[in-house]
Amino acid sequence: MYESVHGLRLSVDHASSPHHFSSMRTLFTGITVAVMTILLAPTAALGHLFGSQNLERRLSIWCMRTWARSICWSAGIRLVVHGAEHVVPERGTVYAINHVSWFDIFAIASLLPRYTFVAKAELRRIPIFGWGAEACGVVFLERANRASAFEAYRHVAKAVADGLSVVVCPEGTRGDSYMLRPFKKGPFVLAIAAKAPVVPVAIHGTREVMRKGAWDVRSGVVHVHFLPPLETTGTDYDHRHELMQAAWAQIADTLRNVYGVGSGRGGAVSSEVEGAA
Repeated sequence: MYESVHGLRLSVDHASSPHHFSSMRTLFTGITVAVMTILLAPTAALGHLFGSQNLERRLSIWCMRTWARSICWSAGIRLVVHGAEHVVPERGTVYAINHVSWFDIFAIASLLPRYTFVAKAELRRIPIFGWGAEACGVVFLERANRASAFEAYRHVAKAVADGLSVVVCPEGTRGDSYMLRPFKKGPFVLAIAAKAPVVPVAIHGTREVMRKGAWDVRSGVVHVHFLPPLETTGTDYDHRHELMQAAWAQIADTLRNVYGVGSGRGGAVSSEVEGAA
């Protein structure tokens, strides 16, 4: 069921089940992932090969959203959206999310109107999923190859400047807890290059559904907080650290004030090119 939040149809409500059904839930979710990937990846690929540019984009968004919503449904997730008014559907936007679970990706992909992802290159090698995701416009980042990564970001910046939104994980990879880790600068260089706003997104509840290193899936409530956009108009490369810190502070403050999660102090790390799911 989808509910209207601040006039935008974003909230997804699915019934949950007791935790002692976790094994059945995990099996059901796994089957759903497999079936929907087998069905939707070829659909996206055909649209990429034979459709017009407009049809290809519409079909890829439909495939990604349907795939993500099916997984959330099978996992018994209830998505609760906060700050839907901060979603920017009319222009390309960089959505910077915290990352502790694969279900962060499924949650955000269930909600946004027009988007793609920056993802680590290892995901491209997953059979069927990899070429389906590539057909949907997902940009794969070779994190060990700085030249390749910067070229990928330049490609994404052009797409964002043309109106496509992109989801990035500026922590670089999934964390073991909700404590927010330092951000990479690459996603914010991307936003500045595209002259696109950055919308920080704080996600909470996905770790209880499926945590890093585990395969079992448990139903639950996931909260997605879209925070006020950070404009990049009038900024340049020298402002990347300031933009990064502002996004980090918004997410850290939300996790601390709403969920009591302490995150220490934000900061950059040596790499500027990561930010992949």
